[in-house]
Amino acid sequence: MPLLRYALFCSAGAALATSAAIMISARREGRSHWAPVNATSHWLWGGEAGTHDEADVPHTAVGAATNLGASLFWGSLFGAFLSSRPPRTPAAMLRDASAAGAIAGLVDYALVPKRLTPGWELALSNRSVVISMAAMALGLAGGGLAAQKADDDELARRRRFTRLRH
Repeated sequence: MPLLRYALFCSAGAALATSAAIMISARREGRSHWAPVNATSHWLWGGEAGTHDEADVPHTAVGAATNLGASLFWGSLFGAFLSSRPPRTPAAMLRDASAAGAIAGLVDYALVPKRLTPGWELALSNRSVVISMAAMALGLAGGGLAAQKADDDELARRRRFTRLRH
């Protein structure tokens, strides 16, 4: 259960943080908040997806599902890493999540073919893309800390239950 918990919590943190970051960044840059979500569907629709500002099923649903899938991928990897190691302090969690975010950025923007990148660069400035990758790291850390807290709470419940039984 801890592996699944860590994977789900880290994935949820990454998905929420990146979605908020790209949408807020788009608004700050004068674009629709849907533009970077839609841009993520570029793997299917090509570069045109980055110019699409309105919410619709072909672009927005595909983009959101793609972002969720990527968050599940990175969150599961980070969650597996965390679940196999001792609990971390918040500072250590942030350090490890930052490393994971840097690896994700390197893979997503330097190693995979352009068609498989997040596509945010089609709708956002480079600065906003970097901020959004940093937000992903913060989301991973937040999810990791929440999973760690849930583990601590479960362990405390088990100890109480065991004491009550004896």
